[in-house]
Amino acid sequence: MSTRAEAPQVESAQESTVRRVVSRDGTEIAYRTSGEGPPLVLIHGTTADHRVWSPLLPYLEAHATVYAVDRRGRGASGDAPDYDLQREFEDVAAVVDEVAEVCGAPIDLLGHSFGGLCALGAAALTSRMRKLVLYEPPVNPDATAFLGIAERLDALLAEVDREAVVATFLREVAMMSEEELGYYRELPSWPARVAAAHTIPREFRAPLDGAFDAAQASTVTVPTLMLSGSDSPGYMRAATESVAAALPDARIRILDGQQHVAHVLVPALFAEHVLAFLRPDMKAHGDSR
Repeated sequence: MSTRAEAPQVESAQESTVRRVVSRDGTEIAYRTSGEGPPLVLIHGTTADHRVWSPLLPYLEAHATVYAVDRRGRGASGDAPDYDLQREFEDVAAVVDEVAEVCGAPIDLLGHSFGGLCALGAAALTSRMRKLVLYEPPVNPDATAFLGIAERLDALLAEVDREAVVATFLREVAMMSEEELGYYRELPSWPARVAAAHTIPREFRAPLDGAFDAAQASTVTVPTLMLSGSDSPGYMRAATESVAAALPDARIRILDGQQHVAHVLVPALFAEHVLAFLRPDMKAHGDSR
């Protein structure tokens, strides 16, 4: 079971600036900027928007200028009538390219879960990156089990029970405990998760359609940190290892005692690992290989 830090979490004291970039298909993608230092773009996972990073931002903003993206279909970003995962890759690449142009420097990119899949896909589309951090991107899942869950989520949406869609996903896919789910319900990001419930089934099915291409991943040559929780479901650990094996310059770091949401539950620890990789003079602890 994941454990939270005993110290109370702090919230960012900085005001963020909202900017937008037009992706290749014409969809506007919003991102919020805060902090000071080298550029770091954050890509959230399924059910979330930029607000999921709120517990983590105070630990990053002293070391990086953070660009927290709203993926398409949620937050301040636009959407398109039809969903195609490739568009998500293009969205992230468009943000990376614009931020790199404005900063005049290559970009560090961090993606969690489905956002990690989007970040990995984007990394093959842009040359403006410096380092990549991926936290349990969902590749090679059990297609039969996942399609069954997707069908139940569709049924809940048809009943207009959006909160049940989010809770079911977090329980059965992220394997979140009732204690952790209760904690999530109290976070400021919960209403945004419920509002974006309709996007969950489409993203749920996307990794089943060959989203992960090992040959394409092999072209991503930037140094990459793969993060995974020691207590995460086996398929998440296996996915992390599959991606790491395909990348030319990847290393895995295990977050002891954590599962799929350490960036929310133990943000100080999570930031320590991320910053130690992005800033080699800072040390992180834990097992790695």
